[in-house]
Amino acid sequence: MKKWLIMILTLALGLLGLAGCSSSDKTSSDGKVEITYGFWDKKQVPAIEEIIKLFNEKNPDIKVKTELTPYAQYFQKLETAATGGALPDVLWMNGPHVVQYAKGKVILPLSDMAKKDDFSFDNYPKSLIDLYTVEDEVYGIPKDFDTTGLWYNKKIFDEAGVPYPDDTWDWNKLKEAATKLTNKDKGIWGYAALMGNQGGYYDFIWQNGGHIISEDGKSVGFDQPEAIEALKYNISFIEDGLSPTQAQMTETAASELFSSGKIAMMFDGPWMVPEYKKNPDLNVAVVPQGKQRAVAIHGLSNVIAANTKHKDAAWKFVQFLGSKEAAEVYAKTGTVIPAYNGTQDAWLQSVPNLNLKAFIDGVDYSVPLPSVENTGEIWQYETDILKKAWSEEESVEDAVKELTKKANEALSKN
Repeated sequence: MKKWLIMILTLALGLLGLAGCSSSDKTSSDGKVEITYGFWDKKQVPAIEEIIKLFNEKNPDIKVKTELTPYAQYFQKLETAATGGALPDVLWMNGPHVVQYAKGKVILPLSDMAKKDDFSFDNYPKSLIDLYTVEDEVYGIPKDFDTTGLWYNKKIFDEAGVPYPDDTWDWNKLKEAATKLTNKDKGIWGYAALMGNQGGYYDFIWQNGGHIISEDGKSVGFDQPEAIEALKYNISFIEDGLSPTQAQMTETAASELFSSGKIAMMFDGPWMVPEYKKNPDLNVAVVPQGKQRAVAIHGLSNVIAANTKHKDAAWKFVQFLGSKEAAEVYAKTGTVIPAYNGTQDAWLQSVPNLNLKAFIDGVDYSVPLPSVENTGEIWQYETDILKKAWSEEESVEDAVKELTKKANEALSKN
């Protein structure tokens, strides 16, 4: 049985015995209530620390302890913590997992608490509230949102005499530029053909008129002609020597190769602004279009563990994390695009030498990341199976045939 199936069962059934357990039944030595805050991005630590400091100025009786876990281990750790009653009181949640955690009663519904305290969900884009609404209950307060941009190295472009990318670029222009920018003598690749869904092959599939999951939620579209064509286009950069291979990007992350001037262009999100802004040669443009414009949109939220012993303190903290004051901290530091309405302009000005508006422009033609009860299981199938095509061990047609069969079987259990 796949790990994600085990997770669903443990979330739905294994927690029944946790009534007497606590994720944080702690009081610090100075008498303060202590709650824990779980998240995965170390680049956001400075902003988070500043937000906690502001929160403590208004709530001196609550101490917040942070728990940083790398994304690769984050949900695996949550699975173990959930069955052992050791979840952080407040934690990050992403859209593709919220249905699973909500139906497993691992996180608390927030609608009644919000109504009681006159906390308005209208302060955030409706699409983000909808993303965290399960069976008419809101489970998360939006923290940020992101689209994808085409990051590029101006120095490499200038040396190759290639004009910078703009909103007229399409797939042909991207391939043409990557060919001119690739310089094997200098060890420079024109483009990084990442094997990632958000900011990768999902965008290409949508741009080519394809779909990931059908509207009725009963089937995937990976084996459809539009998806196959998009995947082949993506992988062709590797086949043509314009991109590092899958093995090379596994050994050294594409983001590191890009930051060090070994890759001229790559798709990436606004979460990389704190890192990429360190290199003055880097900038960002809107992603090229295919048959149509399309880019993934997603956003994180803050949720409360169902088994917290400090529900009131956790709710106070979640409200503050969703406040305009907290959003402005994220905005001014350029960390992420804050979800609180009206604070995005400050984010745009946070790093004036970068064209951050490219990410905001993408909202107009964005497509939400798919979210079903077993999204995580399907994502794991994508990773395990598509890497065979990315490493050129298997044809795209054979890979998507296997992927479609397993993903559809997963969907049939919903």
